[in-house]
Amino acid sequence: MYNAFPYFPQRSEVVKVNGLNGANAYAIGPNSSALLLDESGTLVWLVTTDGAGYKTATPYDISPHHVAPAPDFSTLEARIKRLEEKLNDSADTATA
Repeated sequence: MYNAFPYFPQRSEVVKVNGLNGANAYAIGPNSSALLLDESGTLVWLVTTDGAGYKTATPYDISPHHVAPAPDFSTLEARIKRLEEKLNDSADTATA
């Protein structure tokens, strides 16, 4: 069947709160959970409720992820080459 109205995703945002008071003030139903970003930018709150709607807010520290630089194998190859040269020099000295 042809739908005359195209589907448009509903607008959504990350919910931001201000500290524990903001996390506790966030309305959430029984047996639910939500992740809330603290305005400080360094915490995320996991807010959960039990069957009676009793709320627990647990803070978690967050930090931006930094990608580690790719290993530089040229320095490792240079070190191995120096070791091989030393080994070859000592082997030549031992046979002489």
